Amino acid sequence: MTGMTQNRKPRGTLALLGGGEWEPGCAPIDEQLLAASGGKEVVVLPTAAAYERPDKAVERATAWFEELGAIVRPVMVLNRRDAEDDANVKAVKGAAFVYFSDGSPLHLRSVLKESSLLAVIVAGYRNGGVLAASGAGATVLCDPMVDPRGGAYTVGLGVVSNLAIFPYHGSAADHMRQRSIELLAEHAVLAGVDAHTALVRPADGPWRAIGEGNVTVYSDGRAEAHHDSEIVTLSM
Repeated sequence: MTGMTQNRKPRGTLALLGGGEWEPGCAPIDEQLLAASGGKEVVVLPTAAAYERPDKAVERATAWFEELGAIVRPVMVLNRRDAEDDANVKAVKGAAFVYFSDGSPLHLRSVLKESSLLAVIVAGYRNGGVLAASGAGATVLCDPMVDPRGGAYTVGLGVVSNLAIFPYHGSAADHMRQRSIELLAEHAVLAGVDAHTALVRPADGPWRAIGEGNVTVYSDGRAEAHHDSEIVTLSM
């Protein structure tokens, strides 16, 4: 965890999706995020998809947001060098809406950790911007972070502390889900987020579940499922 991501109260909107971004079913999520941003531009970073045709991720995002009346501005940060490149840092500075794609969480963490790019993205979020991340991106922004290699925990980026995201919760392998539940630290919270569903914290309100699936919260030995538009209480 880095100090820059923890100490100040967040003022923007944070959306942690369980996966399946830019697909049918996500319109209610992205419409709300666009409204919260106050604009019609989305900065998309396909960093987690660096080894999975990041250009295709950008194409999907572009087509999707065009249907919602918005434009996509891709910033092709694919490795650590890109995350320290002044042109890329300048391209995301002050963006009203930044969106991380799904892909490899371990690659995304290695690219972003303590980078200049992450610093300006978090600063924009703290200053009222919208920050969205799907699947891998959602896990990495939190600390602890669910390790995709077995469902245990590792260190995330700490934009949100004491919260872990388990993506694709409704369709994941049972043994992976159960391992994450069993290994959860005493004072941490695990949120299992289904695909096409998001755990969203607006700038001026509590966490909410948005989308067609569920957000299931595990803490203190209990599990509680939340549906679309319901307030999600996280004891962190």
